[in-house]
Amino acid sequence: MGTIRLLPVSVAIVAFASGAIAQGRPAAPAMTCAAAVDLVARNGAIVLTTGPITYARFVRHGGFCPVPETPKPAFEQTLDDPKCFVGYTCQDRFSEGSGRD
Repeated sequence: MGTIRLLPVSVAIVAFASGAIAQGRPAAPAMTCAAAVDLVARNGAIVLTTGPITYARFVRHGGFCPVPETPKPAFEQTLDDPKCFVGYTCQDRFSEGSGRD
């Protein structure tokens, strides 16, 4: 009888967990510039979809970059701005031209 009572709870937990996993990451091209900027600012660091098969991690400021990386201004296309300043990406300060763009 104890397993019968646990079954509905188990089903609810599995349904909730699978719904959270199925959620996609926010897409910069599908939101306004203000919404993208706000999302980065509120989260501090977040991964956004930037194109059909691309994504990047954006940060509010350099405090969200791992050592020895430094913040680099990041501009992405949004619904209302082809070059919206959404925040920063983290770039290795010791390697010219390479980073987590």
